Amino acid sequence: MRSKANQRFPTHHGYGEIGLSRFFMLYVAQAVWLGLGVYLLLHAYWPSTCTPHNPIEVYACSMRLPENGGWREAALLTWLWATPILIALEISRRMRRDEA
Repeated sequence: MRSKANQRFPTHHGYGEIGLSRFFMLYVAQAVWLGLGVYLLLHAYWPSTCTPHNPIEVYACSMRLPENGGWREAALLTWLWATPILIALEISRRMRRDEA
């Protein structure tokens, strides 16, 4: 027996229409995520042996962030590596939807 959600969008499985409030909240969540990244980049302490000057160096030095033991450094490491993964997942989701 189908649930009410499945009766409403039986073939969409996660691709249903997004209402205005959900659309707005998606953009708010993205802005908060980027704001968190900027905050962490500005307040995290990089090890003195590795201070990045461009985005490539940021990722190269990111594995040394936890050496200081602070929560900001650990959060920045997580943020730096989660962001490209989240972007790749969103791109792959959109590409699969176009194929279907």
